[in-house]
Amino acid sequence: MEVKTSLLDNMIGVGDMVLLEPLNEDSFIVNLRNRFDHNEIYTYIGSVVISMNPYRSLPIYTPQKVEEYRNRNFYELSPHIYALADEAYRSLRDQDKDQCILITGESGAGKTEASKLVMSYVAAVCGKGQEVNKVKEQLLQSNPVLEAFGNAKTMRNDNSSRFGKYMDIEFDFKGDPLGGVISNYLLEKSRVCKQPRGERNFHIFYQLLSGASDDTLMKLKLDRDFSKYNYLSLDSANVNGLDDAASFRTVRNAMQIVGFMEAEVQSVLELVAAVLKLGNIEFKPESRVNGFDESRVKDKNDLKEMCELLGIEQSVLERAFSYRTVEAKMEKMSTTLNVAQAYYARDALAKNLYSRLFSWLVTRINESIKAQAKTRHKVMGVLDIYGFEIFEEGDNSFEQFIINYCNEKLQQIFIELTLREEQEEYIREDIEWTNIEYFNNAIICDLIENNQNGILAMLDEECLRPGTVTDDTFLDKLNTICAEHQHFESRLNKNSKFLTDHSLPHSCFRIQHYAGKVLYRVEGFVDKNNDLLYRDLSQAMYKATHSLMRQLFPEGNPAKVNLKRPPTAGFQFKASVGVLMKNLQTKNPNYIRCIKPNDKKVAHIFTDSLVCHQVRYLGLVENVRVRRAGYAFRQPYESCLERYKMLCKKTWPHWRGPARDGVEVLLTDCSVPTEEFAYGRSKIFIRNPRTLFTLEERRRACLEDLATLIQKIYRGWKSRTHFLLLKKSQVVVAAWYRRYAQQNKYQKIKSATLVMQSFVRGWKARNILRQLKYEKRCKEAVTTIAAYWHGTQARMELRRLKTEARNKRAVSVIWAYWQGTKARRELRRLKEEARRKHAVAIIWAYWLGLQVRREYRKFFRANAGKKIYDFTIQRIMQKYFLGLKTTTMSPMDNTWPAKPYGFLEGAHTQLRRIFHLWRCKKYRGQFTEEKKAVYEEKLEASEIFKDKKALYPSSVSQPFKGDYLEIQKNPKYQKLNSAMEEKVLLADLVNKINRANGKGSPRLFLLTKSNFVLADQKTGQVKASVPLPDLASVSVSTQSDGFFALKLKEGSASASKGDFLLSSEHLIEIITKLHRIGTTAADRDQINIDISDEFLVQFKQDKVCVKFIQGGPKNGNSAACKRKNNRLLEVSVPSP
Repeated sequence: MEVKTSLLDNMIGVGDMVLLEPLNEDSFIVNLRNRFDHNEIYTYIGSVVISMNPYRSLPIYTPQKVEEYRNRNFYELSPHIYALADEAYRSLRDQDKDQCILITGESGAGKTEASKLVMSYVAAVCGKGQEVNKVKEQLLQSNPVLEAFGNAKTMRNDNSSRFGKYMDIEFDFKGDPLGGVISNYLLEKSRVCKQPRGERNFHIFYQLLSGASDDTLMKLKLDRDFSKYNYLSLDSANVNGLDDAASFRTVRNAMQIVGFMEAEVQSVLELVAAVLKLGNIEFKPESRVNGFDESRVKDKNDLKEMCELLGIEQSVLERAFSYRTVEAKMEKMSTTLNVAQAYYARDALAKNLYSRLFSWLVTRINESIKAQAKTRHKVMGVLDIYGFEIFEEGDNSFEQFIINYCNEKLQQIFIELTLREEQEEYIREDIEWTNIEYFNNAIICDLIENNQNGILAMLDEECLRPGTVTDDTFLDKLNTICAEHQHFESRLNKNSKFLTDHSLPHSCFRIQHYAGKVLYRVEGFVDKNNDLLYRDLSQAMYKATHSLMRQLFPEGNPAKVNLKRPPTAGFQFKASVGVLMKNLQTKNPNYIRCIKPNDKKVAHIFTDSLVCHQVRYLGLVENVRVRRAGYAFRQPYESCLERYKMLCKKTWPHWRGPARDGVEVLLTDCSVPTEEFAYGRSKIFIRNPRTLFTLEERRRACLEDLATLIQKIYRGWKSRTHFLLLKKSQVVVAAWYRRYAQQNKYQKIKSATLVMQSFVRGWKARNILRQLKYEKRCKEAVTTIAAYWHGTQARMELRRLKTEARNKRAVSVIWAYWQGTKARRELRRLKEEARRKHAVAIIWAYWLGLQVRREYRKFFRANAGKKIYDFTIQRIMQKYFLGLKTTTMSPMDNTWPAKPYGFLEGAHTQLRRIFHLWRCKKYRGQFTEEKKAVYEEKLEASEIFKDKKALYPSSVSQPFKGDYLEIQKNPKYQKLNSAMEEKVLLADLVNKINRANGKGSPRLFLLTKSNFVLADQKTGQVKASVPLPDLASVSVSTQSDGFFALKLKEGSASASKGDFLLSSEHLIEIITKLHRIGTTAADRDQINIDISDEFLVQFKQDKVCVKFIQGGPKNGNSAACKRKNNRLLEVSVPSP
């Protein structure tokens, strides 16, 4: 791909309209068409970027393009939105100038996409890091949320922004984003109740019905069928290219990234569902005795479901739709509403509910993305606001009037800042400044915003006037006061030339804006400016139990009734535009003018009339004339000399002196008239574009000659190089051949020498071998003779030893036989003696038995039955009691032998009870007072945590030690121990969680009967001492982590610094002791223990949600705390 090094290289048409010749509207349109046909959608007007919507994806937004435009001069490359974004970012980062980027154009021109491209470019080129990436992601993800609630499908655009957005992105001194602030302007809330044919309501309604789960829709009491809701148009409910279900998932994910909690998301969806339900409420007339009609709700089912969603009593809201209370000073009067007024009240409530919800969303997003640091920030503002709107057939109403008023103010500040920028550059470059004639639209702005006779002031005056006020009375007032104004036209004003102007209807007026004449229809001006919501409806909404309703309707508070009328819509918009203009005046402006090429929203079609219409109301030709009123083109001396130095022999190829002197020599040599240029301090200023084009033509011709010269020199160099290469190759080949021949000759001589050497060495080796073999045979003969001799000697010695051994063995055998005979004789004698003794004992035993049986027979006949019974009972009881010996002494053992006979049932039960009491007493008797207290604490821990917290089972086997730091023995904590006035019941090391990053700081936790103390681990210095009466509750999760929150009572002296979020390995013991102290103390309330996986912790002024989720942390098996956003700390607990 060819890389351009200047805006003027290979230019298609004119890249900068300031250089356009001739300059008129037709040539302007032709140049835009020419560039559009070649996929060049960006064109400059000086520093202003014109952006054409291509209605298709172009490969010009890749990461390579970002790097190509990064840190490059604005005019160095072809026109691109990245060039403007880079210029603004570098000015902010390097020159410490606050910037603003103003993006304007009509609906469908690509304003929203342009703002996304600017933000994505800034996000790509700024710094990296975890916190920076998080801020960038939150800033980018705020767009899908606002688009879902503020964009809709229109005839001109499938994703049209129906509100104006201004975002201030804040940067630190390095240029890294810190956060942002979003302001919204004029949400088109009338779209909630009514949409033109072929258009849709806001995206969120369709996304909710298409993408929400069945369970969610059931909770919200909704159905997926669009036709069941009166506020949703059916002719364009489904749009090609829009996947509402996928968009809903994107919006939910974006809300989570931005920092919305799940409860907040659910509350927002409930309000969206309530708006849909509100549109289904219909009314019927009901005659009263006094002859007036009163409105009644037809079908109360939708009303009931809406009230259930918002937490409102059905009767309260039903009465608000039927009656209106009017208050004046000390008087109150209640009037009935007819059906038309009831429908008006319903639609007004729907519009206000949705618009206030949208404002709350913007405020909530700002809370999440705002910069945390308190230092001064650099700011880049991005303004994405509706362009000038002119509808056909006089359909321009109050919305178009204030939109065009805003564009008049933007045009005014655009001209002023452009002229100021031009004048500052002329003064900076020491060029004489000449006044520029241009159309000043201040007279039009004054016609609209003048506090005395302005149209907005008269509209407010008419709205506040007592009596009958209609749109016609407002038009009559305009005809009276503005009749002589040169930019105001009406059918009935005093200027008689309009009396016969039949193109001007009676109910309309026309204003000559800077972009052209616009016809406004006064119908609805008064009602839309009033934006009236009955106080009864506000008070009904304030009574709702829904979490957001009191924030959205604060005027409904009966304790703060304000009888003053609320400010009108026109007054509020005028004030917000004024604040916006003041904000823009303090920043360096950058402009993007968006144009759509056709109304069909398809690629490759360029409609001249449509583009011409947009060019007129954007004032682009007028902008070019302002830029060209002085010098049309300016360029730094270095760039000018580098580009045109080949036109002069003195500056080619290198100029050794200052760049300005080189440019002077160059222009003198080229015979450029002196009136056509001027020398600034650092730039050359060229008055006429023709002069620049003449230089370009001469440069192009010169480059062709230089190219021919370069080709000639290159070809000669290439031929010489080829010849020298051939010559060098010939020398190398010859050298290699000679080397090869010598190597062959050497190898032959070497082979012959080796053969001769091998033969000589073989002859010598064979001689030595014969000599060695002879010597070896001699040595073997001597060895054999010696071996035979030694063998003979050994055999003779062996025979001698065997003879001695046989003699010794014979003596041993004879002796053994003799000893055996003696032993057998003794054994027979002993056996005979034993038999005689045994016979005597048997005879004696038989004799004693005979005596006993004789004696027993004397008494047996008299007591036989009783003795047998007693004996039987005795054996049964003996067996029964012996069976009880198997019972253990553990009080936890509930086993007990079964009763063997029925007559033992009573004794069996009593023995079991007595034995259990006895062994319990024996078990308790072993306890000391300290051990008894420990078991009581264990029992209390079981009552608090059993089956409620996953950490409890692992703590049962661990004894409660109390003093884990040995604070009385450890000399390190001697000073801290002496500072404690009471006995320390528990001393442990805990981690205090920091809400800024979720990391823990080690602290010493000391607990006495009256307070708990947090001290520094290293120094022992007391950081906090909190009396236990100030402790309201303790919150823990249901999982196996050690995190707990000590929540202090609101208004107490200790609550100024907020609650404490701690983590400990002995969580069960700490909370048990805290609860036990609160239970035993008579002068204070019992401490509540809250066990939940999601609870709120008060950190100074902010409440932060601590949420526990399953999932193993990366750093090990312990739980890890991480800050997700300003209002959420997430604790990841390992899965069991």
